[in-house]
Amino acid sequence: MAGSGPLGVPNARWKRHIVRQLRQRDRAQKALFLELVPAYNRLLEKAELLAWISEKLQPEPNDVTPTTLQGPWEEDSGPDSDEIPSPTTLRVKWQEEEEGLRRVCGEMAYQVVEKSAALGALESTLEERQSRLAALEAHVAELQEARARHARQVDAQRELNAAQRAAYEALRAHARLQEAALRRLEEEARDLLERLVQRKARAAAERNLRLERLEKAKQAQVSLELKKAAKRTVSISEKQQACPSHVRPHQPLFTVLCAGGRGAGPLTFLSFTPSPRSPHSVSQGIREEAETLAPTAEPLSLKSEAGDKWKRPFSFKKRRGHSVGGAPEQRYQSIPVCVAARPPTQVQDVLDAHLSEVNAVCFGPSSSLLATGGADRLIQLWNVVGGRLEANQTLEGAGGSITSVDFDPSVRGLSLSDMVCLLCGLPNPLSMIWEALRQPLPQLSGLRDVASVQVQVKGLRLPLPSFQGSQVLAATYNQAAQIWKVGEVQSKETLSGHTDKVTAAKFKLTRHQAVTGSRDRTVKEWDLGRAYCSRTINVLSYCNDVVCGDHVIISGHYDQKIRFWDSRVPCCTQVIPVQGRVTSLNLSYDQLHLLSCSRDDTLKVIDLRVSNIRQVFRADGFRCGSDWTKAVFSPDRSYALAGSWDGALYIWNVDTGKLEGSLRGPHCTAINAVAWCASGSHVVSVDQARKVVLWR
Repeated sequence: MAGSGPLGVPNARWKRHIVRQLRQRDRAQKALFLELVPAYNRLLEKAELLAWISEKLQPEPNDVTPTTLQGPWEEDSGPDSDEIPSPTTLRVKWQEEEEGLRRVCGEMAYQVVEKSAALGALESTLEERQSRLAALEAHVAELQEARARHARQVDAQRELNAAQRAAYEALRAHARLQEAALRRLEEEARDLLERLVQRKARAAAERNLRLERLEKAKQAQVSLELKKAAKRTVSISEKQQACPSHVRPHQPLFTVLCAGGRGAGPLTFLSFTPSPRSPHSVSQGIREEAETLAPTAEPLSLKSEAGDKWKRPFSFKKRRGHSVGGAPEQRYQSIPVCVAARPPTQVQDVLDAHLSEVNAVCFGPSSSLLATGGADRLIQLWNVVGGRLEANQTLEGAGGSITSVDFDPSVRGLSLSDMVCLLCGLPNPLSMIWEALRQPLPQLSGLRDVASVQVQVKGLRLPLPSFQGSQVLAATYNQAAQIWKVGEVQSKETLSGHTDKVTAAKFKLTRHQAVTGSRDRTVKEWDLGRAYCSRTINVLSYCNDVVCGDHVIISGHYDQKIRFWDSRVPCCTQVIPVQGRVTSLNLSYDQLHLLSCSRDDTLKVIDLRVSNIRQVFRADGFRCGSDWTKAVFSPDRSYALAGSWDGALYIWNVDTGKLEGSLRGPHCTAINAVAWCASGSHVVSVDQARKVVLWR
């Protein structure tokens, strides 16, 4: 059954092996019986011969003649032997010989039995080996079949590999073509981006030039009107004063609501009182005050004090600065007036604001707008109306959990100083101002109406200043910070460049610059006008929070240090060590004091004028609930506020350094962040159980 080809050679080999084994078995077993069988046959022949002779030798009863025959069994006797053996002797001899033959036959029969038993055992062994051989042959057949099947599979796999190799080569060629096309498109994109940046830079320069011209023209017109008003003679008698009759001589003539931009004081009620002069000199006093710009300003909540030049507290003129990219920027000057805040005492509203943990909260510049950010990747905007939180808008599109939110420092509309200057240039300015301020403000239905608040006096439409942030900056866990415009749902700009979670994002004193801190041990400055990172600061530790001053960036880190960076200096200017990991930083409105919260369960007030720790606040039961627990100053820097791990608010008096009190409200988990509105009237706290609580 030996076949040709690769399968025939193994078949001939195992067949020859079987034949060899059979021959060895024959040599080992058959040789033992080759002599036994012929000997046994000869023995049988001799036995038959002896039996026949014995029968012949027995004499007949009547036969007396002795037989003279001499057989071969007779003993050899010489030829001279005369004695003839007797039959009895012969019989005895034959019997002895027969007995010997019988013994030999018995021994041989015993040997035959033994050999037969051995033969049976060998035959059983042979049968067993034959059965094993048959099983092995069947197994060999199965293995050959499996081998043939595997050979077919190998051939099929080789064909498949060849086809895949050909497809791979085709894909490589296509990929090379695509890479070449991608490089070409990237080069085109870079060229387009460069042209776009250049075009935007030119447009920005032209826009700044137009704005500067408009500002100069506006200032020139206001100056001209002031000069004209100063030359006029206004006669106002004591009985014909412009103010109502119920106003006492030294009672505040009118009250205005003013607020600053980024880093400015909170919303403040200021009352203006005319100089205590004689009635006949009122008009002269008005002219002198219009020329010298020196009315008196006093807070309603404080005792009367002599104010500074009235132009300065109400000046919301924009200072010209320069961004890192070189394009002129607009900065918003701080106002040095601050209201006397009161610590919160009661809960006004409680809401489940998000679908999961709330990480950040921030008031807008107007104190009536609130933003919260949570782990559900949403930013909720709320209106504070009548002691309640009303849902305003939901900002979507964040790539990860929100860790920080901030409003830009934008101010819209005509500043109060410009409005007062303009009214002072008209006839009867006090009556005009009084009429303007007596008009009720229109009802605001949304965020977009805030920018268009106007009053009309004698046909003159005066837009009141608006302190509503127009952009929201948020830090997220997707290694980027994102910017939303208020009124738009989706994010329009993403600041990407970090390689780990972004933990803090803040606007600088201009809406066109921002700072971000990340767990990738970097702090980045961003030029939002050109949408690129203008500076990267490498630090040796994680950054948990950042705050910005006029020219300084302050960052708090995981290695228990607070670092100061000057925008005009490439390296760190100062390091202040604290006990415990820094969780938050808060800069006072006058930018003279810094509040830090750390994991050693303390709050520290740092005097930036001497760069040392002025006060340390701690309390029994107060513990930071996480590495991002936030603490804040009150708007007038009289109090420090922070939330604890057990859901309680702790308030310290900065002037006395003592614990003012603790508030336990609806919070049942750790408070992540708190915010104090600029008017000082409301406080908001958020926790890990989705709750937002409004305090008053």
